[in-house]
Amino acid sequence: QVQLVESGGGLVQPGGSLRLSCTVSGIIFSNTIMGWYRQAPGNQRELIASITNGGRPNYADSVKGRFIISRDNAKSTMYLQMNSLKPEDTAVYYCNTLGPFASWGQGTQVTISS
Repeated sequence: QVQLVESGGGLVQPGGSLRLSCTVSGIIFSNTIMGWYRQAPGNQRELIASITNGGRPNYADSVKGRFIISRDNAKSTMYLQMNSLKPEDTAVYYCNTLGPFASWGQGTQVTISS
C-alpha cells in the first residue's frame, strides 16, 4: 500500500523559512503527479502546490512567489521550500497525489509565530 511520510515542520518566526520533505513508497513515484496540501484549524484541507512527474510546478495564489515545490524521483521524495513565511501559513502540511488520493499521512505541523 501507499505510504506518505511528511517531515520538516516546526515553529519559526514570520519571515523565516522551512523545508518540508515527503517520502513516498508503494507507488511508482516517478510516474505520479504529486501535491502539497495544508489544513489550518477550522479550515478545509487545500492544495497549495503540485508538481508533474517531469517537474513542472503549479502554485496556489496564496503561496506563489514564496514557496518552491520540487522532487527527486530517484529518492521518491518531494520537497516544499517555504520562504517569507506568514502567520497565516500556520497549518498541518500533507503530501498526496492529485487523485485518487492515497491514505493521508500524519502530516507535519508548521507554526509561524513571533
